[in-house]
Amino acid sequence: MRIDEIRALSTDEILDKIEDLKVEMYTYRIQKESGELKDTTLFRKTRRDIARLKTALRERELAAELVSEGGQDAE
Repeated sequence: MRIDEIRALSTDEILDKIEDLKVEMYTYRIQKESGELKDTTLFRKTRRDIARLKTALRERELAAELVSEGGQDAE
């Protein structure tokens, strides 16, 4: 998942996507323990996707803080 695709999502969609990816990570962990998982790079890819999603959320939080601080200075 690319960052520009993530930024196009709404905040609720990002949160849903994070939860879905956490479930996937759990599934991969179970598959690895049972020997069914062939592609072990899925852990890394999924973990990095989660990090990208969380980064986009944090960017939005910081942008909202800047906007609210900017409005207070004008008063």
